[in-house]
Amino acid sequence: MDAADIAAGRERWQKRYDDARKRDADFTTLSGTSVDPVYGPAPGDAVQGFERIGWPGEFPYTRGLYPTGYRGRTWTIRQFAGFGNAQQTNERYKMILAAGGGGLSVAFDMPTLMGRDSDDPQSLGEVGHCGVAIDSAADMDVLFDGIKLQDVTTSMTISGPAVPVFCMYLVAAERQGADLSRLDGTLQTDIFKEYIAQKEWLFAPEPHLRLIGDLMEYCAREIPRYKPLSVSGYHIREAGSTAAQELAYTLADGFGYVELGLSRGLDVNTFAPGLSFFFDAHVDFFEEIAKFRAARRIWARHLRDEYGATSEKALWLKFHTQTAGVSLTAQQPVNNVVRTAVEALAAVLGGTNSLHTNALDETLALPTDESAEIALRTQQVLMEETGVTNVADPLGGSWYVEALTDRIEAEAEEIFARIRDLGHDGTMTSGILRGIEDGWFTANIAEAAFTYQQALEKNEKKIVGVNVHTGTVAKDLEILRVSHEVELEQRRGLAARKDDRDRVRVEQALARLVEAARGDENMIPAMLDAARAEATLGEICGALKDVWGIYREPARF
Repeated sequence: MDAADIAAGRERWQKRYDDARKRDADFTTLSGTSVDPVYGPAPGDAVQGFERIGWPGEFPYTRGLYPTGYRGRTWTIRQFAGFGNAQQTNERYKMILAAGGGGLSVAFDMPTLMGRDSDDPQSLGEVGHCGVAIDSAADMDVLFDGIKLQDVTTSMTISGPAVPVFCMYLVAAERQGADLSRLDGTLQTDIFKEYIAQKEWLFAPEPHLRLIGDLMEYCAREIPRYKPLSVSGYHIREAGSTAAQELAYTLADGFGYVELGLSRGLDVNTFAPGLSFFFDAHVDFFEEIAKFRAARRIWARHLRDEYGATSEKALWLKFHTQTAGVSLTAQQPVNNVVRTAVEALAAVLGGTNSLHTNALDETLALPTDESAEIALRTQQVLMEETGVTNVADPLGGSWYVEALTDRIEAEAEEIFARIRDLGHDGTMTSGILRGIEDGWFTANIAEAAFTYQQALEKNEKKIVGVNVHTGTVAKDLEILRVSHEVELEQRRGLAARKDDRDRVRVEQALARLVEAARGDENMIPAMLDAARAEATLGEICGALKDVWGIYREPARF
């Protein structure tokens, strides 16, 4: 790009920056030196390929979505939490909010993630152990007791039974007297990544896509601020993928959901802003920063050039980041504080919109109050003490970072082409479905994980406390243990709730839901009625399994 075009771009950025709202904060270094809100080529310099880097708040958004960077608004501190019953998790949420958390992020237990009630025989021993148990809307009432859902953003990490759980959340908000149209937050709902990596599905892909399409339509019409889909690369990376595979598989899934919205007749400029993303921040510092920068650039270009988006917000890739759970070690677990801080810093320098930092003991158990506070304070130290919020994309123009960004983007484009070739009609959706059916994604992830494990065992890659620097004076940690009484109490409460409700109303609501599932009407209103009647998650999912059956992954060797 020649010097005149670069200068024109800086002028455009300056105008947008001047017109934007900024925080009332000190934007100087620790020594008191003033710093500019963005840095770029010197006046008069020509920089080859600068159009791929650009300025913050301008296409292709490599350097961020906003001209102000974090001077306008810092990332949201959104700590993922859930354990035991709804009352215990409610107390943890209030602690997080009181300590400076900016939003809620709900972790559900395994029975809930699989659409089962706490009294299901397959739930035995699992209730409340990896997240909170939610059986019906009454549990949602307790989970958010004293927390005004209209005033706080709420993220829910669940995919298979995401839609009925979301309906229970809406009923809880109704019972609080909330204006549902003002609710804000994110529902994961990303079923593609379940077949690719996490394996928490209920039905075959097509019925799940039916539900997701209904949800997209409903939210676009009734709850425009709520994001009905958070396309998740986190679980793909945790399964062992490379950074480029995480990026490519995640964005390919996102393109699939764009195609779903278009197939429903929705306007891409209306529904695309409701898609958000969820990435892993791993421990290779510069590779992760490059991954986030490449993600924004790829998404903007494909949405504009392939899917016809014209509004700025439809081109924006907004994403939440969680530090890498798979990088935490049971050996010398205090080292995990350092790993988490480095990973969080990479997410911030990559321009994340919200962030969860893992606790040091999460490889052993759910976090204690103390370790959860350390994880929260890690973000606050970065935000308040390090100066990283002063300058937008401070590493932009780095030869290394820009080369890594270009390389990851190129690798992702190669993967997109392979996925499209898998399908029968050239769409991303067709390729994804074929890749799921053939085990193409899982095979590639398994190969990447195996390659890394071999490098560890050969000491070519090193993990402190595991295969290098293994001596320690550290003592064993005190960890959080969820009492078996939690499960017994949850089952007792569920039994009492079933006895007290209007059984005829429940049966009628479930019958109406089945009727909707067998037809082609939007299923969300019928599901909301079932949640209002206190139909349980297992009952709702069971009724749909009677219509759609269940999905079993083909055996592969």
